[in-house]
Amino acid sequence: MKIFIAGGSGFVGTNLSSFLLEKGHSIIAVGTSISHKVIRHDNFHYISADTTIKGAWQDSLKDVDAVINLAGKNIFKRWSDNYKDQIYNSRILTTRNLVEAIPAKKEIMLCSASAAGYYGDRADEVLKENVLPGNDFLAKVCMDWEKEAFQAEAKGIRVAAMRFGVVLGKNGGVLAKMVPAFKFFVGGPLGSGLQWFPWIHTDDLCAAIIFIFENPDVKGPLNFCSPNPVINRDFARALGKMLNRPSFMKTPSSMIRLIMGEMGKSLMSSQRAIPDKLLKHGFKFQYPDINNALYDLVRA
Repeated sequence: MKIFIAGGSGFVGTNLSSFLLEKGHSIIAVGTSISHKVIRHDNFHYISADTTIKGAWQDSLKDVDAVINLAGKNIFKRWSDNYKDQIYNSRILTTRNLVEAIPAKKEIMLCSASAAGYYGDRADEVLKENVLPGNDFLAKVCMDWEKEAFQAEAKGIRVAAMRFGVVLGKNGGVLAKMVPAFKFFVGGPLGSGLQWFPWIHTDDLCAAIIFIFENPDVKGPLNFCSPNPVINRDFARALGKMLNRPSFMKTPSSMIRLIMGEMGKSLMSSQRAIPDKLLKHGFKFQYPDINNALYDLVRA
């Protein structure tokens, strides 16, 4: 398959590109970096472009078999009003431009990222894909993000909205920020630690995308997370155990809010999301358990 990836220079995009290249696919990746810093491969073509702006990069969508949309500003920093606009526009405008450029009535699949943040802060409620959205900033972003992606259905395109949990992988992502803290004996839960933490191993994320490609009846919103979410306290305990470090250094909620503002509040939201639709369609997770996933990522 010839696959176009928007957001191809980021952590998930890089991991996914490598995975797909190993499977024999050809990749066209677009990102904001001047050049791709990791991948050099005969079947990998990189385009440097701002996908929020229409341009020549859209021409590359004319003869692809699938489109994967991962583009969006990093949410893990303090949100000013200006940065919130960047978070929103980087997702909505990119998706709108992608949908506009995808040819109509072709056998093209669009897998567009969303997030478990769609659900807002939901305490202990079990969140399947049919649950109503939340009402905070990230929930609003995810609703509008998905709405733009599903506009492609009017062109006869099959669309899947991937509601990512926290993506766990090597050499980047959230673990790259957390592991050093634990190694210096200052790792632990955020706030009470009782908030639910939806997560997914990068290998399962990549395999789930291939699964969607290969199963024409899989579409619509899909929770991309392990079937076994954990509370934040148990995640911290599991990571500490893998690193042979304690996990009792709790970061108070008040400190998180003081340092991170509105983003800090979102960071402590609880989403007990489960991949109900993927499981019902028969997808098998390689890493459904947090201990096995972390062993593979930080010990193996």
